[in-house]
Amino acid sequence: MADEEHQHHDFQEAGSGASATYPVQCSALRKNGYVLLKNRPCKIVEMSTSKTGKHGHAKVHLVGLDIFTGKKLEDISPSTHNMDVPNVTRTEYQLLNIDDGFLSLMTSDGSTKDDVRVPEAEIGEKIQSDFDEGKELLVTIISAMGEEAAISYKEAPRCTYTCIQLVDSQILKFY
Repeated sequence: MADEEHQHHDFQEAGSGASATYPVQCSALRKNGYVLLKNRPCKIVEMSTSKTGKHGHAKVHLVGLDIFTGKKLEDISPSTHNMDVPNVTRTEYQLLNIDDGFLSLMTSDGSTKDDVRVPEAEIGEKIQSDFDEGKELLVTIISAMGEEAAISYKEAPRCTYTCIQLVDSQILKFY
């Protein structure tokens, strides 16, 4: 009976069941793919394999760029060992507004997403200036391991017929 007292579980929150990473044998990784280097999601920009001594294992030297910071990271691993690969997703959202350094984006179900910062440097400036000019923009958000960032954008295609944009059953735009 004492065991039952100590087995209290709190299941108020549950994830989707998807892991942030999955294992892949090092020799199966490829340039332009993704890998975790020093616990950061990176895009592989360089790979080389070297044979070590008579009884040693082949080693893989990986060079990657952090997908969020652009920082260069490196690691060396035996080719037969597993490395973690992040689950990386790209999603395109319509830009509704820019407020206090954050993008206000419309999701596919019509709700808003307001937790992505305007990117720094040139891309952030271009998004801001195109938005200020009244252009309809689609912003691509990359997400991995609980982080998100705007990585690119494009002008939304113009309709060749009359479009009505509805939000909460109210006409938001008519063009």
